Formats: sequence, structure tokens, C-alpha cells
Amino acid sequence: MAARKTATKLYVLDTNVLIHDPSAIHQFEEHQVVIPMTVLEELDKLKMGKASIATDCREAIRQIDRIIGDATPTEIAKGVPIERADGNPLGFFSILLDGFDSRNRTLPLDLNDNKIINSLVALQEKFPRREIILITKDINMRLKARGCGIGAQDYQNDQLLSDVSLLETGFNTYAGSFWESQSQVDTFHDAIGTFHRLPRANLPDELYINRFIVDESGFVGKVIELNDEVAVLQDLPVEQLMSQVAWGLSPRDLPQAMALHLLLDPTISLVTLSGQAGSGKTILALAAAIEMTVATQQFRRIIATRSTRGLDEDIGYLPGTEAEKMEPWLGAITDNLEALHNEDEHSTSSVDYILKKVPLQFKSLNYIRGRSFQHSLILIDECQNLTPHQMKTIITRAGSGSKVVCLGNLSQIDTPYLTPVSSGLTYLIERFKEFNQGGTIHLEGSPRSPLAEYAENHL
Repeated sequence: MAARKTATKLYVLDTNVLIHDPSAIHQFEEHQVVIPMTVLEELDKLKMGKASIATDCREAIRQIDRIIGDATPTEIAKGVPIERADGNPLGFFSILLDGFDSRNRTLPLDLNDNKIINSLVALQEKFPRREIILITKDINMRLKARGCGIGAQDYQNDQLLSDVSLLETGFNTYAGSFWESQSQVDTFHDAIGTFHRLPRANLPDELYINRFIVDESGFVGKVIELNDEVAVLQDLPVEQLMSQVAWGLSPRDLPQAMALHLLLDPTISLVTLSGQAGSGKTILALAAAIEMTVATQQFRRIIATRSTRGLDEDIGYLPGTEAEKMEPWLGAITDNLEALHNEDEHSTSSVDYILKKVPLQFKSLNYIRGRSFQHSLILIDECQNLTPHQMKTIITRAGSGSKVVCLGNLSQIDTPYLTPVSSGLTYLIERFKEFNQGGTIHLEGSPRSPLAEYAENHL
């Protein structure tokens, strides 16, 4: 008969989990968190430099140091109580040496992943009544651990959805007429436009400020007030939405029109646009940014940046200034500038003129940390490659009078330890659903070209 497992588990954290979330040690409640010595060595190797990964490594090391404090080696091996924000200890933290007995080695020692798994096999044999679970974002490492009889899971503390298809789209669509589902409405007008006050009970359960309601008969309404009893919708005629213009650009479909409405709204300080390649995310955001910076002068400058793995690793080796180093990575911005002026007689001269006239600054994510941008429009492209922790770091850079626009395509994630569910873009959209000064739109289709749309859907 197998020994009965104890209630508290041993959660062993891999390096990529601590880089993904440096505070992950505090997320396992009453259970024991274990860091293998090999993980500490990897954090030590990665902690130097200005790349975002180095910053996260240093923060993880500081978290470990705060927990250990003045504990003796014996106490560290047995488990140090983890002090919580309220001052009460909950759970334990310990450091695991690599292996207890060379006879327990089951995998070759040429890889650090194998060293960690070997240590866990030995630990499981030493404590057969403790359930040991490896937490890693490396799928292959999870498979190897399971093959050696060790339980393994992904880090799910910041995963707010079980399926990306459940992600907030920014609008509800009604088949037929929306008004057929409503039995009571109070319509009123003011200098801004037409509004409808409706009973909350007759509207979808998932409803937030700045979310749109559309139907097949041509009604579009935006939620501007919401409580347990009533909701107030601003009536936005389709013709009015489709006639919006930002730096000469007009929307091609209704989702683009709703996105442009959010982008141009001065009361909204965070806009997230998701959608497949060619759906118009970047060109809409850039046109709105130039319009609000040059034409209406709501902002003093545009700060453009993007997430890319190569950027973190290679920017220091490229010649030139920060802006010149960033230029190859921000080709999407200049490509869309050209698209905005492709009907000009001298489009190249127009783009050069705009780059000189518009206070457009290209910034590396590495140098955004610690900054505070006032009265700026911060345009962040490729957000699907950011972790939730990195996303928080960047969003908190927005100072007084600034607006942040986040763009991303969850089907084009380039980092090895992120999925659509664990991406920082998904985390941001879900966390900010109830933020009254934020809005999101999932763009549909691929207006870039029939070829791009077919490739997105069939390749």
C-alpha cells in the first residue's frame, strides 16, 4: 500500500518562473517553496546587464534574500517561514542542493534542467510522503520531469483565463435588433448627443464602462455609466463612427471605427487593440497619435516602443544613438507612416517631413524602466511578447496627462515561455476590464490585403 501524501506540497520553481514573476515565491500559500541551487546559479549568471531579464533576475534574488534574512544553513534546508504583507508567516521557503546521492542520478548532467530534475528525483525518494511538483514554463522540462516520475505544472498565478477565446473583445454583438431585447428605455439628449438609460437586468452580465453594444440592424452604443440598477449607453450612429478621420485615415469597418473612437477620446487613458496581422492596429494607433499630437496638441510627444527578444539582447551592439538603434526594430511604425502618405505626390518627402515635425521618439524597453513620461502618448507594439510583470513595469511609466496604447497579436508570440493565455497582453486586457478610463477592441479581418487575410486563416 502506497504511503499517504501529506497535505502540504513541495513546489520547486524553475528559473523561467522567477524571471516571469519575481514575486512567485509568495504565491503558493501554506505550501513549501523550494529553489534548487542550480536555479540560483542561473539567476546569478543572468543578473548582470540592463536587459529586462537581468532586472527581473535581480528582483527575484532580492525577494529570496528578504525571506532568508539571518537564517542558518540548517534552517534554510529545512524551510524558512515566508513572511506575508500582513506580518503573519504562511508557508516555508528552502534551497535545495543538487542531488543527495549520485546513485539517484537519472539524466545526463550536461544540462542544468537535468540537474534540477535529478535533485527532485532524489528529494522524492528522501521524502516519499511529500508531493513534489516542479513549476516551470518550459514545456519540454515538464515532459522530462513527468518521465522521471515528478509532477510538473506551468506557473498559472497570473493566468486569468482558461482559454484565450474567452478574452474580452470590447463589444457585444446582438443578432437582429438590440431593442427587441429591451422592454424599458429612457432616452434623453444633451449638447453631446443622444443617450439611453436601460435597466441593468436586461443587459449582458459581462458589461463594463467603454464597452460597445452593436446589433445587425445598425445600432451602436457605448456604455458610459454602469451600476447594479441601470446602464447608460451613448448612441453612436454608424455613419458618425465611419466618418471619423485621423491624419487622413478613415476606418474600413465597424471594429476599426470603434477602435478609432477610443483612441481619439481624451477621457480614455489606456487603449488596447488586439487582432490578427493586417487588421489595422498599428496604422490606426499611429494616425490617431499624430492627430492628437500635431493637430489637436493633446500630447507633447509620441513615444514608440515594442517588445522583441532580439532588442533586449542586441541593442547595445548596434552602432548609433538609441533612436538609430531602435529604427530597425520599429520598421512597422515607419511602414505605416509611408502608408498614411502613399497618395502624396512625394510620399518619401512627406514621411521625412512628418518625422521631423512630429515629436516621435523611439525608445528601448530597457530604458523605459524608472522613467516617467508626462503629457505623452506611449505606443507599445508587439505586447503579446511581454510578461505580465513587464507589462506592469511599462504601464506604470505613464505620468500626468499621458495615454498608453498597447497593440498585439496573440497568434504571433515569439518568446519561448509565453502562451496566449499567459501573455502580458491577455493579462492587461482582463485586469483593466473594469478600469473606467480604459477600453479595448479586438479587430477582425485583415484589411492589409486578401493575401494576408487568407494566409492568416489558412497557414
